Amino acid sequence: MDFSTFELHPRIEAGVRAQGYDTPTPIQAKAIPPALEGADILGLAQTGTGKTAAFALPILDYLIDGPRTRVRALVIAPTRELTHQIHTAFSALGAKTGLRSVPIYGGVNINPQIRRLQGGAEIVVACPGRLLDHLQQGTVELSDVEVFVLDEADRLFDMGFLPDIRRILTRLPENRQTLLFSATMPPDIRKLATEILFDPVMIEVDRARPAETVAHAIYPVAEEEKGEALVQLLYRSETESVLVFTRTKRRAKRVAAGLVSAGFDATCLQGNLSQRRRQEALDGFRSGKYPILVATDIAARGIDVSSISHVINYDMPDTVDAYTHRIGRTGRAARTGDAFTLVTPADASAVRAIERMMGCRLERRPLDALQSSPVNGRAAVDPVPRRSPRPRPVSRREESGTPAPRRRRRRGGQSKRDGRAGSAVHSATFAAAGRRGARSRGRPRSRSPRRLP
Repeated sequence: MDFSTFELHPRIEAGVRAQGYDTPTPIQAKAIPPALEGADILGLAQTGTGKTAAFALPILDYLIDGPRTRVRALVIAPTRELTHQIHTAFSALGAKTGLRSVPIYGGVNINPQIRRLQGGAEIVVACPGRLLDHLQQGTVELSDVEVFVLDEADRLFDMGFLPDIRRILTRLPENRQTLLFSATMPPDIRKLATEILFDPVMIEVDRARPAETVAHAIYPVAEEEKGEALVQLLYRSETESVLVFTRTKRRAKRVAAGLVSAGFDATCLQGNLSQRRRQEALDGFRSGKYPILVATDIAARGIDVSSISHVINYDMPDTVDAYTHRIGRTGRAARTGDAFTLVTPADASAVRAIERMMGCRLERRPLDALQSSPVNGRAAVDPVPRRSPRPRPVSRREESGTPAPRRRRRRGGQSKRDGRAGSAVHSATFAAAGRRGARSRGRPRSRSPRRLP
């Protein structure tokens, strides 16, 4: 089966060929035919299965012969990155159609978006919050929408966008085609689907398990050993492009800074960054400028890089579905990938849940095996032993027996110096592990670690 089977408009087929698409993915093969016929779709598929083209191609085919300069298709996505990715897909696949797409998301100046909307567009791809801003200002009109898409519906619900989506639905005409795609089906999403879909075609494609092209392994470690374990994994694995997941924005920033201090080219992607810096991080990761990207779950939605060789869970994901989403970033496009997870004793129940979902036991690899394994295919060298701390000089006050003055405490009972202790220890752990790895590979010693916030 190839894309010619769908009998798309010739100008759309030209866009498909230009993108190098040959054989449809399972979700595309099942979703495109009924979507072309105008049916509502409920699609359940994990990340990386080709959902974007599954709804973009039918939309382009439907809109190409209709009226222009008014919004006739609306796509809602949870994050800026995913919104931009979908917009890019519409622009590439519809390059020869003359149809225009506008991405709408927060974190950037709203005025350029207003000017593009005033210039006329047939497709709007939006995050819910910024779209409501435009609706309140009267800069976008949705009364002519004929096709409505909810992408990553479960993530939209997790991020608390369900009330915003219901507000947006009140601005849409009732007579429309609706397509809802999700990796999971929690009760609230199932209820929403019954409300907005009419006699939908149900499509389910491998949503229960991660891709079979991914090899899984876990490394039992103590919490304080994670920094060194991550550095050793990166030094002693044949990596190309690595995506490291953390649980919080603060930790993503701290881990990325620690890897830089250990001598790696790394950057981070998290919600506190401006849109310009987020885009710079993504572009640098795609181009290979930064082989390592440290990201949170939400920020990583929309990362579409088929060459990711390794996904490393620095922190265990909160749910089995989140694990599936993370691992779906590697092993794409018929490639193989590796998924490593650093596991603490507190993560035992999460590991059991993942194993039940996968139907097999995850391979356990002791941290000691990293120390004795070859470094990127070379003979291993014993790591440099830790240096003993220098003795602290004795002050005159201590020699005379005079008690030290009482130090003022910050609110909450924590001194400023104490507040920095965790970050300083974290940075020192990465830098020390980096020096050992660099020496074992014959590389020059990395620069001195910097203090982290």
